Amino acid sequence: MKSFSPEFMKKVKANVKVLTRSLIAISLVAIVVFGNAHAALAKRSGGRIGGSAFRSAPSPSRAIPSSPSYSGGSSNYYGGGGGFFFLPMFFGGGGSGLFSILLLVIVAGAIMQAFRGRGDGEGITGMDSKVSVAKIQVGLLSSARSLQQELTHLALESDTSSVDGLATVTRETAISLMRHPEYWVYVSSANESTNFSLAEQKFNSLVMSERSKLNAEVLSNVGGRVLQGKTASVLPSQGGLDAEDPSEYIVVTLLLAVAGDALSKLPPLRSSADLQAALSTIGSVPADNLLAVEVLWEPQSDAYTLTTDEVLTIYPNLVRI
Repeated sequence: MKSFSPEFMKKVKANVKVLTRSLIAISLVAIVVFGNAHAALAKRSGGRIGGSAFRSAPSPSRAIPSSPSYSGGSSNYYGGGGGFFFLPMFFGGGGSGLFSILLLVIVAGAIMQAFRGRGDGEGITGMDSKVSVAKIQVGLLSSARSLQQELTHLALESDTSSVDGLATVTRETAISLMRHPEYWVYVSSANESTNFSLAEQKFNSLVMSERSKLNAEVLSNVGGRVLQGKTASVLPSQGGLDAEDPSEYIVVTLLLAVAGDALSKLPPLRSSADLQAALSTIGSVPADNLLAVEVLWEPQSDAYTLTTDEVLTIYPNLVRI
């Protein structure tokens, strides 16, 4: 067997040491990089709550006529062309009496439904019915980190598969924001009135735009389905932000589609008073008029906040109040 010289073996050992040190250095760099990446992911990860009731809205094709028409003449169900119908059957006896009572109940129900629909002034009665699509975005100081905890618990406990549950999400989110007016720093708003036939598409487009700003959604409850990622923070943290700069921020976004044009009349938000009034209006939307809602907040975990540069870069439409 061929033997190697002592000098050659020294060189081999020296190269092995250099290679070993290089591998250790690379490993340490990888740990730092991937560790920071994980922290960055958690910092830019958001939460989401919402759902849509567009599919359960009354079908315009099956809408009841607003003013049912009844005419006298040759019909056997009307007496003498006057305003009283079914009188011949009621007083004439015979096997048709039960049938005429059933018809009377059906017609009476249709009339009551028509008058009820005209009386409330809202709701969906056709493809041209007006729908308000609105967005309100609020940037708060990180001192309001209890808001992140409240939204997390709301996401875990809410029934987003029903209209009543979505109304509760809307109301509780508005109330949570109204509890922290001293932490409001930035605000942005947008709204428009559109036809029912276009409202769902416009709302979905708005949702996609806002969701794309998040690196990830680590906690979501949409349409009754709860999804939770590994970086989601469920339980309140014990401190964490106490040593951080209080100028860092939390951003909460509310997106709504509501029957009628009430939200389209909201003025552009430029002050705390404007925001207070808008949140009060949103929180009082009747469940019957609520077609869709999405609540997004970033970061989801109360262990993280956003810097000023991140807020102004990711959410350029925010203005200081």
